[in-house]
Amino acid sequence: MLPLSSPSYLRTLPTEALYQALRPITVPLSSKNARFTNWGRTFTCNPLAVFEPESEYHCQLVLELARREGEVVRAVGVGHSPSDLACTSGYMLRTTKLDRLLEVNVDKQYVVAQAGITLESLHAQLAQHGLAMINVGSISDQTLGGIITTATHGTGIDYGVISTHVIALTLLLADGTHVSCSRSERPDLFIASVCGLGSTGLVLTVTLQVEPAFRLREVQEVFAFHDCVRNLHSLVHASQHVRLWWFPAADKVRVSSADRSAEPCAPAGNWFWDTLVSFHLIQFLLFIARYIPSLNISIGRFAAWIASGRLITVDVSHRIFNVDCRFPQHTSEWAIPYENAQACLEDLHTWLQQEIADPHGLRPHFPIEIRFSDSDDIWLSPSNGQKTCWIGIIQFKPYGCQVPYKKLFSRFEAILAQHNGRPHWAKAHGLRPDDLRPLYSRFDDFIRVLEEVDPRGMFRNEYVQRHIFGRQGKEFDGRVFKRYNPSIRK
Repeated sequence: MLPLSSPSYLRTLPTEALYQALRPITVPLSSKNARFTNWGRTFTCNPLAVFEPESEYHCQLVLELARREGEVVRAVGVGHSPSDLACTSGYMLRTTKLDRLLEVNVDKQYVVAQAGITLESLHAQLAQHGLAMINVGSISDQTLGGIITTATHGTGIDYGVISTHVIALTLLLADGTHVSCSRSERPDLFIASVCGLGSTGLVLTVTLQVEPAFRLREVQEVFAFHDCVRNLHSLVHASQHVRLWWFPAADKVRVSSADRSAEPCAPAGNWFWDTLVSFHLIQFLLFIARYIPSLNISIGRFAAWIASGRLITVDVSHRIFNVDCRFPQHTSEWAIPYENAQACLEDLHTWLQQEIADPHGLRPHFPIEIRFSDSDDIWLSPSNGQKTCWIGIIQFKPYGCQVPYKKLFSRFEAILAQHNGRPHWAKAHGLRPDDLRPLYSRFDDFIRVLEEVDPRGMFRNEYVQRHIFGRQGKEFDGRVFKRYNPSIRK
């Protein structure tokens, strides 16, 4: 007798029985969760159906239904990607109930976790075993599967993107097959999946390399822009984890340098400045600046003044790695070869100073975040083959309101492209296969793997069809899932 969870058995189920089995994990159409909007409130979609599986068997049922109906399946975590990467007009599979830590090996320093676990939950459970993630990005709201499939990064010139810490994966392929992969087992599938945009299969579990729990000692101090860029190499290599926050209106850069430390925790923070002023007052001022654009320059200088003091903090690692993203936002982030960083930053500076000096110029928000990562060999990783400088620009949406950003981002991206930039996969961008192929030498190998494991395109949502396969038409347009359409994207 065939196991109940085998693909062969599932194919014998009558379709009505399949619907009945899926009913407990199907989000009712009347629920607000039947509609998806990303964290930044920039993209939204109404999937054909939304499922919230609690087991691998549930996932197999969803894939079997999708196979019969010829529908796309899109796995989604918490929806933090600022692009339409998570959006679909087909079936949406929310992974947030697949959130358990399955195995902890303290001696060998690895864990096995379900892909839907959030980093915030993972940090807490790792701490109970005296362990921690090696590096973390600016937030911990995302799921582990989400950060892996987009090569999300922290900072540290000798630290790779978080996908480089993955030892092995288990996936469900489009035909319902359960497979394991690693650098020694199905290596092409593994390398394609650890930055695969969710298109190689449904990631079930991640085996992740970790390290003993540690504290970080962070020193934040401010430099004039040109002094910072002139000494960039020495600053970046002086500490394990260095990131920069550039305030163009003030021509200042706040440098964060963090290193592992045995010192006791000494958190820093002030409710008045961090919450009342930096959050509430700044958001109110940004709202007013929607109607008085010139005010943005003064707000930028004010924000730089608030952050002008020297600050030393010692805390557990993820609390130093993470920062408060504050408000919903439009964002664009690109990765350039580290060797091009100084020239690129100077070009950006020249452009932004021209905008600021022009009474009718564009008004960027703040800060521009600059981070670093080591090179890797992951096919679609923006750090593939090169040490990398990541540069990200934002336009806040105070109280969720729209702000102009199109021209600003277009000019920003043009400069990054001139310096051989590669866009962050989770962020909205305009590159298509003909643009991406010269940037990624293994691009066609990635497509080959997709065609081998998913020839009918079950896991190819509109984003993947558009950027990886070059599909055109209004249903694949980059604005098809824009929350406000038309918007004031100017």
